[in-house]
Amino acid sequence: MAPRRDYFDGCAAAHGLDLVGERWALLVVRELMLGPKRFTDLRTGLPHASPNVLSQRLRELEDAGVLHRRRLPPPAASAVYELTDWGYELEPVLQTLGRWAARSLPQADSIGVDSLVMSMRTMFAPGRAAGVEEVVQFVFGDQPFVATLHDGAFTIVRGEATAPDATVAGAPEAWAAVLYTGHPLASAVSDGMLTVTGEQAAVERLLDLFPMPEPLAPAGV
Repeated sequence: MAPRRDYFDGCAAAHGLDLVGERWALLVVRELMLGPKRFTDLRTGLPHASPNVLSQRLRELEDAGVLHRRRLPPPAASAVYELTDWGYELEPVLQTLGRWAARSLPQADSIGVDSLVMSMRTMFAPGRAAGVEEVVQFVFGDQPFVATLHDGAFTIVRGEATAPDATVAGAPEAWAAVLYTGHPLASAVSDGMLTVTGEQAAVERLLDLFPMPEPLAPAGV
């Protein structure tokens, strides 16, 4: 295993990069932000990370106290990785970095489920949500999430809603196209990219609540 690299700098930001600045480290944190995962689940969420590199990052993050490994009781009896309380404190760091980097975000053909859900947490604009009270069930592949808007606040967590106002199902790329690039919801539904059941107006009300930041002006402009 390659030796861990340090900046040997007394700055707290430098120490933070010592802890989570290696390639894939913050993306491992992102993948665990919505709850514990097995190694195979992390591989699914980070398909371009080699198993050896992923294992190394997990060891480093565990040694740093950012995550820990535990074994589920029978009948599961499998090991999962989950963030510590200190690890969960990285969510606003990820959100700030995401909002900053979104100003120069290139077009992408794919987006992971957890990446999309975390982007919704990041881009939510509370000032636009006054008076919106609803629950929307999202199903990306076989993964259900409950999105709740209440009193100007937004939450989205894994799980199934008992009586949602609407349910949106489809590939994460399809919802990202509607939410962030202006692809019409009606077109996504008619083309079979998404299915919407329940109150479609509840889904449409979401579309103005997650604005992307202004793109960065090209160099020299």
